[in-house]
Amino acid sequence: MDALKHDTLKDLEQGTPALFLWSARTLPALLGAQFLLAGLALFGGMSWEFHGLVGGIVGLPVFALVGSAFAVARLRGFCWWAGLTLILYITQVVLAIDNTSALAIHPFNGALLLTLALVILAKVERRNALH
Repeated sequence: MDALKHDTLKDLEQGTPALFLWSARTLPALLGAQFLLAGLALFGGMSWEFHGLVGGIVGLPVFALVGSAFAVARLRGFCWWAGLTLILYITQVVLAIDNTSALAIHPFNGALLLTLALVILAKVERRNALH
């Protein structure tokens, strides 16, 4: 198996597409805002509706990361990471819709999603710095 197929540093001279770069930068910020909004809804008297709205907006950078990773050959090393992000995001939405005790897993899955977003951001910034 060719090691470069999964390398996130492939074809550095061609750069990193702006959509991919900004999606990687935006995702952790939006997820951090989600934790803040959840805290405000729990303890600050704020409505849960804004948390749900921002949760839907989180899907934009997730889908942009996945689409770019699979469509742009030099970003194929990110396919696994972007695919896992998509799986965790879909799980997060399903957990939010489910009104049973499974909703208790929602914060844990959100923490996993934020951790993964930060790993992707570190990999993208590393790629960008070496360009």
